[in-house]
Amino acid sequence: MRTAIVTNPGSAEAIEIVDRPDPVPEPSEVVIAVEAATVNPVDLQTRAGVYHSLGWVSSAEVGLGCDAVGTVIEKGGEVDGIRVGDRVAVFIGGVDRGFGAYAERVSVPARDVARVPADLSSAHAATVPLNATTASAGLDLLGEAQGRSLLVTGAAGAVGGFALELARERGFSVTGLARAEDAEFVTATGAAFVADLADAAAFDAAFDAAAIGDAVVASVRDGGAYVGVIPVAVPASDRGISVQAVMAGPDGALLGRLLSAAAKGTITARVHAMLPPRTSRGRASTVRKRRGPRTDRAASLSAGGTGA
Repeated sequence: MRTAIVTNPGSAEAIEIVDRPDPVPEPSEVVIAVEAATVNPVDLQTRAGVYHSLGWVSSAEVGLGCDAVGTVIEKGGEVDGIRVGDRVAVFIGGVDRGFGAYAERVSVPARDVARVPADLSSAHAATVPLNATTASAGLDLLGEAQGRSLLVTGAAGAVGGFALELARERGFSVTGLARAEDAEFVTATGAAFVADLADAAAFDAAFDAAAIGDAVVASVRDGGAYVGVIPVAVPASDRGISVQAVMAGPDGALLGRLLSAAAKGTITARVHAMLPPRTSRGRASTVRKRRGPRTDRAASLSAGGTGA
């Protein structure tokens, strides 16, 4: 099979498309023939060597891609509840691994996968695992809503957009920080919209999906709560504000609920662009997100997921 890896991180030319043996499932795993995968910021950071420099990566080859959707073609003998032929999605966690979703096939723990509803496309389903799981886990860190006011930064992005909708559902009074051109999207979720941070502490809590940091902490009231998305860049606590960062991992049961919500329209799965897989061996380029409305949304690779 073909898969995308990085051996020497750097520019887009660092991505290689290589041939590797087809995966063989462990007793508790399933093999998925990948139909769609998602390009997320974590993939660009992995390719660039961010996690190598942090000491998080020791593997000689690092596979790219966290989100995969496809058809189960093989399963281990201990797997129950998932059948060959099921269309499923999976969140492949971590960055120090020799395989990722940018492959023709992946073998993953059955507990991490969830069936994709029939009326949700593979491309749209592939935007859900990492981003919606991260949004849900970040909100969990904030605790019960109890009518508290919540600021979500990067509110038109992939994580932020899901956070807006999930926070509203949980009972937060939500305000989304985004570019002016994204106001319509933010308000359509039922959230209030702001294009700039307030000078005063105006919110009980903040989910900093845009990783702004100190300026967002300053917008939180004394004794409030801040959740970021970069564990190594959590701002300092101030005025009794609790400061944390979310580190989401695979959760098949949660993913099933999130996919169902996306199929029902409770949360909105958005695809920024559709990219064909690279069919040639050798070097591959990757997606560079342009500036403009909602460009943090995921781009999906379709029909094989072997390019970037």
